[in-house]
Amino acid sequence: MNKPHIEFSPVDAASGWETPAGYPTSITQKVLASDLDETVKSGSRTRLLRFEPGAFTVVPFVHDHWEEVYLISGDLSVGSDVNGKGGEAFTAPTYACRPPGAFHGPFSSTSGCLLFEIHYYDSGRK
Repeated sequence: MNKPHIEFSPVDAASGWETPAGYPTSITQKVLASDLDETVKSGSRTRLLRFEPGAFTVVPFVHDHWEEVYLISGDLSVGSDVNGKGGEAFTAPTYACRPPGAFHGPFSSTSGCLLFEIHYYDSGRK
């Protein structure tokens, strides 16, 4: 299955947000398009990820797919502690590209932030 063909369509910024598995409820995502299948290691996902002010994660993330992240607005700290303090702070606009297996985080946001993310498997390499 492939991602759907979507022409320019309004994005309802007020609804359709959900908490991704393993995240606190103060962090929500809105999936724009996806055929990502982590079981068979194929496809891709495009999403918005939103941190409420003061939101934070407590453990680093690592996954087996590529991840590209663009910080659209707000602030994001990388490498914060279990209380959401410290780490290296970034403000929008900022970009990251992470290969499979890269540890990243934990994350925190003082004022809240909005991220645009693309996750994908590199089907050209084995």
